[in-house]
Amino acid sequence: MASVNPFNLSDSEEEAERRPNETVDTERSPSDGAPGPPHGNPFSPSADTEPPMLSSNRTSPGGEGSVSVAVTSAMAAETRISVDGIAAQLLRDQYILTALEFHTELLETGRELPRLRDYFSNPGNFERQSGTPPSKDQVLGPGGPLNRAGSISTLDSLDFARYSDDGNRDSDERVVVLEFELRKAKETIHALRANLTQAAESEVPSQERKNYKSSAEIQESIRPLEKRALNFLVNEYLLKSEYKLSAITFSDENDDQDFELWDDVGLNIPKPPDLLQLYRNCGTPLASPRDTADVSVGVELADLPGNCIDPPKKPDLSHQQQTEVVQELEYQISLLNTEKQSLAEQIKKLQSEIQTLKRTVSYSPPSSLELGSQKTSNPFSTDPLSVPPTDNGQYLDIRGDSVPETKQDPPSAQIISQPPTQSHSKLKSRPPVKFDQPNRKLSPAFQQALLSFCRMCTDSRLGAEVSRIADSEESVMLMLGRCLPHIVPNVLLAKREELIPLILCTACLHPEPKERDQLLHILFNLIKRPDDEQRQMILTGCVAFARHVGPTRVEAELLPQCWEQINHKYPERRLLVAESCGALAPYLPREIRSSLVLSMLQQMLAEDKADMVREAVVKSLAIIMGYIDDPDKYSQGFELMLLSLGDPSERVVSAVHQVFIPAFAAWTTELGSLQNTLIPSLLARIEKLLMQGEHGLDEHKLHMYLSALQSLIPPLFAVVLQNAPFTSRAQLNGDIPAIEVTRFPRPASPLQDVATIIGSREMLSALLLLYDYQLEQEGTTGWDSLLWVVNQLLPQLIEIVGRINVSSPTCVHEFSRFFWRLCRTFGKIFTNTKVKPQFQEILRLSEVDVDTSSANDILCKATVPIYATGVLTCYNQDEDRKLLVGFLEDVMTTLSLSRAPLDSLKASFVELGANPVYHELLLTVLWYGVVHTSALVRCTAARMFELLVKGVNETLVAQRVVPALITLSSDPEISVRISTIPAFGTIMETVTQKELLERVKMQLASFLEDPQYQDQHSLHIEIIRTFGRVGPNAEPRFRDEFVLPHLHKLALANNSQTTEIKRIDVATQLFEAYSALSCCFISEEVMVNHFLPGLRCLRTDMEQLSPEHEGILSSMIKECEIKIENRGMADAQGSMSIASSLVGEDAKTKFLSKMGQLTTSGAMLANVFQRKK
Repeated sequence: MASVNPFNLSDSEEEAERRPNETVDTERSPSDGAPGPPHGNPFSPSADTEPPMLSSNRTSPGGEGSVSVAVTSAMAAETRISVDGIAAQLLRDQYILTALEFHTELLETGRELPRLRDYFSNPGNFERQSGTPPSKDQVLGPGGPLNRAGSISTLDSLDFARYSDDGNRDSDERVVVLEFELRKAKETIHALRANLTQAAESEVPSQERKNYKSSAEIQESIRPLEKRALNFLVNEYLLKSEYKLSAITFSDENDDQDFELWDDVGLNIPKPPDLLQLYRNCGTPLASPRDTADVSVGVELADLPGNCIDPPKKPDLSHQQQTEVVQELEYQISLLNTEKQSLAEQIKKLQSEIQTLKRTVSYSPPSSLELGSQKTSNPFSTDPLSVPPTDNGQYLDIRGDSVPETKQDPPSAQIISQPPTQSHSKLKSRPPVKFDQPNRKLSPAFQQALLSFCRMCTDSRLGAEVSRIADSEESVMLMLGRCLPHIVPNVLLAKREELIPLILCTACLHPEPKERDQLLHILFNLIKRPDDEQRQMILTGCVAFARHVGPTRVEAELLPQCWEQINHKYPERRLLVAESCGALAPYLPREIRSSLVLSMLQQMLAEDKADMVREAVVKSLAIIMGYIDDPDKYSQGFELMLLSLGDPSERVVSAVHQVFIPAFAAWTTELGSLQNTLIPSLLARIEKLLMQGEHGLDEHKLHMYLSALQSLIPPLFAVVLQNAPFTSRAQLNGDIPAIEVTRFPRPASPLQDVATIIGSREMLSALLLLYDYQLEQEGTTGWDSLLWVVNQLLPQLIEIVGRINVSSPTCVHEFSRFFWRLCRTFGKIFTNTKVKPQFQEILRLSEVDVDTSSANDILCKATVPIYATGVLTCYNQDEDRKLLVGFLEDVMTTLSLSRAPLDSLKASFVELGANPVYHELLLTVLWYGVVHTSALVRCTAARMFELLVKGVNETLVAQRVVPALITLSSDPEISVRISTIPAFGTIMETVTQKELLERVKMQLASFLEDPQYQDQHSLHIEIIRTFGRVGPNAEPRFRDEFVLPHLHKLALANNSQTTEIKRIDVATQLFEAYSALSCCFISEEVMVNHFLPGLRCLRTDMEQLSPEHEGILSSMIKECEIKIENRGMADAQGSMSIASSLVGEDAKTKFLSKMGQLTTSGAMLANVFQRKK
């Protein structure tokens, strides 16, 4: 029975098909002494390469028949001719198929012949056979001479015409040439292999090889061929000894060699014995292959008289006979040892049954008497040695059924199974099986010979399994352990998950560690690329296995399988490993959980390239964090959190926030380091980032740290509740009101739900009632966890906010989200009594403190937008909205009157304007500025409309924005009117209603054409800047009819400007505007009448004021002129092509109409193309 190497277990049916057959099963009838032909033999020559004598050895009347008779007689009388002599004669006469059958018979009986093994394992023999023309004796056969017997027919060399009746015989020459080239190529291959072998052997003289010693002084440097041969043998030894990881590593280090094939070594010699055999024979010199007949070369037929088999020399014969005797004795010894082992186990089993029966005697005397009577009446069952010794006596073997000698034997003597006992399962407690015996007087030998004609096959592996029926749980496990490795490769990939329960049960209950390891290896390699459902099934099985066997076997048996697959080429396999580590974490020893498994996952997180694998690694790490109890691993967990937060994949980062951070926070809470270590560490990294980012802030890292802090808010609030003075008073008795749906922000995962962290929603509701009462009535005295938030966390956060660059919308948005979630989680009372007062104390918004000469520095920082959008928008009731409106009005007034930069106010409007809920509120704030008494505040309101227009719907623009802007455009202060121009331009860029566009167009035309604005330099600058910004995105008609003509007028007027500074300012703005508009499509008329003349006027200014811009303008003018010329040429060509297409269409129509009148007559078709006369 062939053994199965778990490393040869393929992942797919294709690999299974490539594996060579391990056994050659032959069927023989008892009367037929010769073996049948082997099926599927890879060494059997094809019809084109073998003479008929070799392919039909049963019907040949020639030498093959005589040799068969000789072989039969030799086997009948082994004293006259040895087995080796028969093999030598078959090989000399080139009876290859017969020799192969003989070799197979010897293998099945356990007596392998070295001569035949060496011959059939050497590919050089078959290369020589197929490449060398046969001798005369082999060419002639019953069918006459063979054509091209020394060649192999391929698609290129196959002569199809030879077998046809009317084929071209000239093609035979090409076939002959191709066959000759093929023979020459094979001869070249064989010669090269022979030369390689000769060179490898001739480098060391034979005498040196005989006297070789293992001392370091005599050893030479290893040659490449020797190295490859030794590598092959070492790898074979590692695989046989179950050193899997070592074999894998050794194979990876010698990736230039194929360890599957001995031919890859490059020697034209048979494969030597394994390392163990070489070691055992190292003290005795082995016979060189050239000391015996080299069957790969063959012997001349002239050396043999006819077809008779010459008896070998007596010394050779005696030596061969002795070798066979030794082999036979060793085989018998192995059988006896096996039988001895099984009998010893049988005795132990019977002794345990006896002890069981003794214990049950006192409770059931009748059954014991019955068992005693059975024992006395069944002599077979009383003697342990009479039980069949196969497989520890746990099988019902149908192979060795003995026939009773006399018919007077009691029926119970025919029972083959052991007597049942009460301690066994239902399978063993069945009644004894009895068979009716015939009233005949046949001898047992005759009966056995008669039954031998039943066609049963028990010689093969499968036949041996079928012939035995298990009668206990252990024997079933043994049978499954032997059969499953052969079943799995033959099951379809899509259905292999059906085998998972069978594999797992066998692996759980099998007594042999090696078999269990092999079965678990099969489980993890069951499916080549398991999908999500298949992985779930495997994981479910692994968890069931772990629950059944305990932590020790999980560590020893399951973890090595995960380690083997950690670098598998398929991401689905690595994903299975990552998920297995998390699923098995609760069932592992604590030391392994916090060391080996943690290191495996850390390696996969840092090195794996697949996003889905790293995502699964993060989730498994979270499970590890939920079961780890080693405080020294805190720093490693913190580094893993930062590493996973910096992952480029969004799905990995999402898994960190949903699973890992809540699990890590729960552990740090138990350690008491959430408030003392974890949150301060993240705040310190943010401060360090702000200090390093004076010239450029790393917004990605800031987002990473802030998002981690945001995910820590629910665990922080849970710590505050669980360590409050009222926690012990929380009771679940009575009516507890349900928690409002909007009380907490929506959690990213159930692990971030405060109710999940606390334990239940009822407990959370009871704690919230006491929490609000404590804040409102009793205060925070003695409440250390909340005092840390109020006195340490909030001041540090507000101080960090004041150092953020307000011009970065990303930073403002991130901090706004953080404060919004913090305030919503801790509640409205906490926000009103603890958070808002700290911000208001810093901002100091009081009209008494407004200094019109210097700006309030704090109002220019990010504190304003973060307080407005992160704190004041947490709750949306009337008093909250009024507070937000009042704050924005105060900020706008203060910044305007102090002439400070408006960046903080703009950031607030941008952040709030992204949410349509606050559009009405912002318009209310701006209307307050429109009607303000100070022109500075009205200017600020006008500029804020520009930011708001882009996000507001057109209805609000028409009803609220445009009336306010028109009111400001008629303001007595010219600065207020100028401030409305950018907002009007934004309306022209974003609004599509014609009525609104006409109103805006009329207002802008009044600015440009009203004589009172002719000398308003600031107004002209603002209009030109606005046209350059909105022109490319505005409606084309508005751009062609309004923007470009007025830019032309402004450029022409600037040529006559006397003040050089004003002229340079206008020219610079015109240059920017024309550069932006040059990318637009402009009609030829507008290009000629306005765009090019405006550019020429601008070039006139630049020639005098800025020569470096003059070259750019000249190139722009030249490009515009080329465009005009190309358009003219294209129009001309277009008109010509249109005319030609019309003529072509007319001709085509006439031709098709003429063709439609034709019939199928060929003569009429020809008349169509004749010239009219």
